[in-house]
Amino acid sequence: MARARDESSPLFAGNSAGTLRLIVYLALAMVLMVLDQRNGWLWHVRYSAAMVVEPIYRLAGLPSAGIRTLSVAFADRQHLTVQNQRLREDLLLANAKLNRMAAVAEQNVRLKELLDTQHSLDLNVQLARVIGVDLGAYRYRLTLNVGARDGVKPGQPVIDAHGVLGQVREVLPTTSMVMLITDPTHALPVVIERSGLRTVAYGSRDGDMLMLPSIPLAADVRVGDRLLTSGLGGRFPPGFPVGEIRSVKPASSGMFLEAHVQPAANIDRTDDVLLLHDLAEPQGPPAPVTRMGPPADLAPPGGAAPAASASPSPRSAPLPAQPSPRTPVTGVQP
Repeated sequence: MARARDESSPLFAGNSAGTLRLIVYLALAMVLMVLDQRNGWLWHVRYSAAMVVEPIYRLAGLPSAGIRTLSVAFADRQHLTVQNQRLREDLLLANAKLNRMAAVAEQNVRLKELLDTQHSLDLNVQLARVIGVDLGAYRYRLTLNVGARDGVKPGQPVIDAHGVLGQVREVLPTTSMVMLITDPTHALPVVIERSGLRTVAYGSRDGDMLMLPSIPLAADVRVGDRLLTSGLGGRFPPGFPVGEIRSVKPASSGMFLEAHVQPAANIDRTDDVLLLHDLAEPQGPPAPVTRMGPPADLAPPGGAAPAASASPSPRSAPLPAQPSPRTPVTGVQP
């Protein structure tokens, strides 16, 4: 069906008026393009139109920009959360490693002190580690990781780098039980280093001090005196540090003095200990002691006595030759 003439576009109308109008528009467009190319007359028009249209563009782009900003912010927050969690884990791991290194360094210091004690005293000892602690109301014991299979025997003295710790009470195949010197049922013969007074140190009920309950009233005992093992009874070798007197007062009976002693050993902080073994008896006669004297190349020939001084003093007389002293070698009693 053919379109009516009045419904057709006026610009492309089939009559002469439409064609003339098209030619005029084309000519005007060409003139404007030429003038804008040569003189830039329409630049200001475009600039002004851009200033008017630009806010409309910004308003139209606000939703997409907002969505983009929110997505970036959410992604950054999630990334920061993950990174923060990872850094927190790294910090905890670093702190754990640092604490472990500090503990290992402290353990190395304690082991070095134990080895120095062994080397300085030339003892036959066995290193053991504390794996259990039993600090009850009236029971103060430690469990060690060595037992009968390792040669541990009941009654063996136990020390640390600072002093006497206790003695082995029970021995199992792979573990052993040590009674501390602060146990109320433990007694230890001691001697006061300064005065030489011998007495017996007992454990106390509080578990962190020793008691000297039977000191004579006339005895010379002072605060700060050091206690050593006396060797009586044959259980503990003499000379090991036991503790230091912290207080001295009359006993409740009024017949003796009573002293409180701080143990020298780290009773509640010891992780590694030494078990003393009996030293072997020396076999055979003592080894001969080398005579002291000048080197062989400086000795006079034929074993003759050295010549006297050219001008001897009239008051001095040659002394008779003394035999070379010999150092006795004694065996260490177990």
